[in-house]
Amino acid sequence: MANSPQARKRARQAIKRRARNASHRSQVRTYIKRVVSAVDAGDAGAANTALADAIPVIDRMADKGIMHRNKAARHKSRLTSKVNSLA
Repeated sequence: MANSPQARKRARQAIKRRARNASHRSQVRTYIKRVVSAVDAGDAGAANTALADAIPVIDRMADKGIMHRNKAARHKSRLTSKVNSLA
């Protein structure tokens, strides 16, 4: 357990940041699932809309460091190729 005041504060900050990061990760997964479900349903219009909504969210998480930039690029690439396969 943290004993110094600085360590206690750092522990409090870590709890807050962990909760915020988990929320952001969950949000990214939700946006990715929306694209995948639209592709599975075969709805090209919904898939394009979901992809357009998902890409900025994925980029934002990569900028914040919640997701590695290569992982973000991989997600965007795979989602785009799935959406393009409907055409």
